[in-house]
Amino acid sequence: MRSVSYVQCVALEFGGSLFPHAICLGDADNDTLNELVVGDTNGKLYVYKNDDSKPWTVRSCQGMLTCVGVGDVCNKGKNLVVAVSAEGWFHLFDLSSPAAKHPDASGHHELVAAAEEQKPVFKQHIPANTKVMLISDIDGDGKCELVVGYTDRVVRAFRWEDLSDSPDHVSGQLLLLKKWLLEGQPGCGYAVLLCTWDSEQQPTPEGRDSSAPVRDVVLHQTSGRIHNKNVSTHLIGSIGRGERWGALGSDLFFSPPSGTLKLMEGADKLLWSVQVDHQLFALEKLDVTGNGCEEVVACAWDGQTYIIDHNRTVARFQADENVSAFCAGLYACKGGSNSPCLVYVSFSQKIYIYWDVQLERMESTNLLKILESDPEFGELLQQLGVGKRPWPAKPGALPHAAGVQPIPTSASGMPVISYWDRSSMVTCCVATITSFCHLWDVLLNKHDGRSSPFTRTIAWEGWIQVRANINNSVISL
Repeated sequence: MRSVSYVQCVALEFGGSLFPHAICLGDADNDTLNELVVGDTNGKLYVYKNDDSKPWTVRSCQGMLTCVGVGDVCNKGKNLVVAVSAEGWFHLFDLSSPAAKHPDASGHHELVAAAEEQKPVFKQHIPANTKVMLISDIDGDGKCELVVGYTDRVVRAFRWEDLSDSPDHVSGQLLLLKKWLLEGQPGCGYAVLLCTWDSEQQPTPEGRDSSAPVRDVVLHQTSGRIHNKNVSTHLIGSIGRGERWGALGSDLFFSPPSGTLKLMEGADKLLWSVQVDHQLFALEKLDVTGNGCEEVVACAWDGQTYIIDHNRTVARFQADENVSAFCAGLYACKGGSNSPCLVYVSFSQKIYIYWDVQLERMESTNLLKILESDPEFGELLQQLGVGKRPWPAKPGALPHAAGVQPIPTSASGMPVISYWDRSSMVTCCVATITSFCHLWDVLLNKHDGRSSPFTRTIAWEGWIQVRANINNSVISL
């Protein structure tokens, strides 16, 4: 497990407290650039743009906000901001309309006036005690549904019924599609919820008992032994595996607070598990390598963050402070484009966004692997005579660079080293290490894409100097 360091960070002002699921990243104003949406326990909804430390806009909601989201919940072809309170109030905000934006002379919005005057475009009461929310097409009909999880082990699915044909006017209501009840779910387990509302509305086929209950909750256990039933389990699914394995995988990733991370394929196939020494409370998925394959990001209360790929390669990052909420995704912090970001809400009334958190690769590597993967290095090494070549079959000089005295060999082809005196050995080691360190720095610059023909020339001269130091020390003896 290797450690990584991210230094590109911005701090945002946030004076409230929030629930863990009252934070998300998404395109709130439909400008193709993602914003940060945060809801606090006082009913205030904050939206942040770019690297501005102050909120771009603020909205007022009714009740304590427990979960927020951004998505096309009304299926009108544009995103809306959704905020749900613990008391059961469902709010919709349209931030893409001209009336939703009132910048002042300084470029900021009039926060107090916006919070009082700009009300949600729609509000409806749904069952209370909400905890988590999802906006997604869960039944494959091409339209988004709203799925809400509750603190009493109940899950409800809603669908928006539109009463207006205008894409700019929100008029309609949420209709309940399904209610699932999770009874006695063991710790470190999960349930598959079946979308059976279409089959329930269809007539019962002949020969089938219409009074037989439809099984719509399928429980699964992730291990053979029963874990603590009072411990909750965090789950994330449909982790993208890139073009090599298909756009979306059927993988499920589990994270009990005890620190055991598990990757499942399908319902019951355990691929691997990893034990970490921190209490985890949040799971996200994010492509940090840019290869189309999503990694899983797990965060602990003390800011320790783990980044895991499908091959069980782990990289970890330590945030500067303890955190109360965490999310990861794409955010347009600087440069006018979205980049991978890690978002931490601290207990010191600050939100820290680490932006452009990219890694070239997840697996560890070394200088030899880098050289072997670059055709240019291989060709130049062969020209200098320091490439991969077998020992000569006949007595003679080993392959060497021009101008460097060859090392004598025995009949077997191995170099002849009769003896070393202490001074020559020390001189050779110091000179060799110095030359190699200089070469190492140059190769790192080449690897990072910042090298020039001049630095590459120095690299090859460094190789020649290393060989010359070794040869001269041996021959002088």
